Amino acid sequence: MKIFTTILVFIALALIIFNLTILDFNHLFDGDSMVALIGIAAAFCAVCILLIFRMSKMIIDKMKDQ
Repeated sequence: MKIFTTILVFIALALIIFNLTILDFNHLFDGDSMVALIGIAAAFCAVCILLIFRMSKMIIDKMKDQ
């Protein structure tokens, strides 16, 4: 499960980087830039959720050891 979440985090980070290349800073809320902003926000949320999931798994594992 740890490898799977790590792969998903890297994919989400790659999507953030890809969407940053699409942004047009002169027209940030028009056309493809708006889609890129939504993609960046979604990928950032995915990274946060995956990191929370990983931390919860670590806490569960520590609780089982005690």
